[in-house]
Amino acid sequence: MPGTAKTTNTKILYGPKSVNDAVKSICDIMRRGNVTSAVQYVPELTWILFLCALDDIDREMQEESDALGVAYTPPLHEPYRWRDWAAPDGDIRKGLDEKSPGAMFAFVNDGLIPYLKGLKGRPDATARQKVISEIMSGVRQVGIDTERNFLDVLDRVHRFRHRTMDKDHVFGLSQVYEGLLLKMGEKNNDGGQFFTPRQVIRAMVRVIDPRIGETIYDPGSGTGGFLAQSYEHIEEAIDAVGASDEQYATLKERTFYGCEKESLIYPIALANLVLHGIDHPHIWHGNTLTGREIHGELFASAPHRFDVVLTNPPFGGKEGRDARNRFDYKTSATQVLYLQHVMDTLKPKGRCGIVVDEGLLFRTNEEAFVETKRRLLDECNLWCVVSLPGGVFTQAGASVKTNLLFFTKGECTKAIWYYDLSDLKVTKRRPLTLARFGDFFQRLPARSQSKASWTVDVVVRRERAASRARPFHDRAREKSREAAHWKERLRKLRALVPVERDAAAIEEASDKLKRLTRAARQFTAKATGIENAVYDLRASNPNKRLGVDTRTPDELLAIIEEKGEEVREALAVVGSVSSKGLRDG
Repeated sequence: MPGTAKTTNTKILYGPKSVNDAVKSICDIMRRGNVTSAVQYVPELTWILFLCALDDIDREMQEESDALGVAYTPPLHEPYRWRDWAAPDGDIRKGLDEKSPGAMFAFVNDGLIPYLKGLKGRPDATARQKVISEIMSGVRQVGIDTERNFLDVLDRVHRFRHRTMDKDHVFGLSQVYEGLLLKMGEKNNDGGQFFTPRQVIRAMVRVIDPRIGETIYDPGSGTGGFLAQSYEHIEEAIDAVGASDEQYATLKERTFYGCEKESLIYPIALANLVLHGIDHPHIWHGNTLTGREIHGELFASAPHRFDVVLTNPPFGGKEGRDARNRFDYKTSATQVLYLQHVMDTLKPKGRCGIVVDEGLLFRTNEEAFVETKRRLLDECNLWCVVSLPGGVFTQAGASVKTNLLFFTKGECTKAIWYYDLSDLKVTKRRPLTLARFGDFFQRLPARSQSKASWTVDVVVRRERAASRARPFHDRAREKSREAAHWKERLRKLRALVPVERDAAAIEEASDKLKRLTRAARQFTAKATGIENAVYDLRASNPNKRLGVDTRTPDELLAIIEEKGEEVREALAVVGSVSSKGLRDG
């Protein structure tokens, strides 16, 4: 077969660098094969990596079942297993190599892909087979341009099998996939909207501390980062104490739930979670805010409320009427509707970590923003706000200022502990790492005070606002009573028969009614503004000292004069050079 690639490479991969180099070589082949950007080649590699990993998982489960003497039913059978058609020594692969050009593409496009996509339609389809079909749901055919390039990719992916990776030095296939998702999240790759920096995720998971037996939900799953990291967090905890088989089954099958509306990202999320070790990722394919479902079977057993919500909803989106009408506080602002959804889906005593933009925290000029935050403080204990530095999401193409909110449902907020990371300089060369959260983690248990941390007493803040607003409410009520008097007087004057009406008196009453009504509205608006200011929750660090210019007016004038002299000298030089140039010309 003219397009056949080399199939003899069985080199063991040692260390993250060798793995990263191997991943880069695959991406180079994909670009050579006309799959040019990460948003194109990550979905293409998703199903290829997944089928390779699935074959490893299948072999291991078969070996475990044989050792225990129990039956095992694999999700795939010959010739559709990786070992058959993709492995360099696979019987089907070798047979296709001997055929004419086009045989491999014909097998994959006309046989393998339709077979995998059709698994979920079987009456006896297993949960794993349904997941396989959903991961393949967006695949129509191989996207790589030639069989030679495709076979090159297969051979390099084959090196990521468990048996060819040095377990003492190399992280697992899930971390290989995370590296690909990082590329997808980079600026200008159009995938940033689905990507949360992994160090931010790790910090949030550590704070919320999900535990075995709890249900964990992400209503805007993206590539599944929060769920995958939560799995690793819980697995590490139960490994340390020696968990039971039932606990491991619970972790892998009945713990992780999410929603994702983008058809491009939905299969990537499923593959990411399976590669991390989650056997049954319960991801609903559809629009969280409108309720419009594309595919919901994997989510069918999901509870109505969850113990933990970890999420990074979209920033700055605008929703239509079909989304707005499903919520108590109606707005087109996506992030506000997501926050309402999170509060709706948390169990009593449930915990949430959520990324929000600065606008959600400080805006008090729209009713939905205020009422959503009022509900947050009334129904939940917002116990921590972390102000992130600028640039955290720049790598993903977003420059918006962001914050982390942590709250527990079921008790009102009495005090909010703030931690300010905004002074950190985050760049591509100096990203936000978990180590830079060190002081935050140290102070979090006691909510201790420092130059970067402080506490806002919400009860006192509300009492002060009510006290300041009370006189304005009193004046508004006073003006409203006067307006009511003049409204009644105007009604009586207008009720007289035409010959008895006093036009001047009617005009006076109408004018007074308008002025008093306007005054009442103004006093009410002033009182409302004072009360709503309580819900400006942005992290304004009271410990920051603004630089004060101590120079006297005379000193400033002297500086201005000095600079002015410098400007005059510079202009003189420019003028002389210009004149010389004109003479020379």
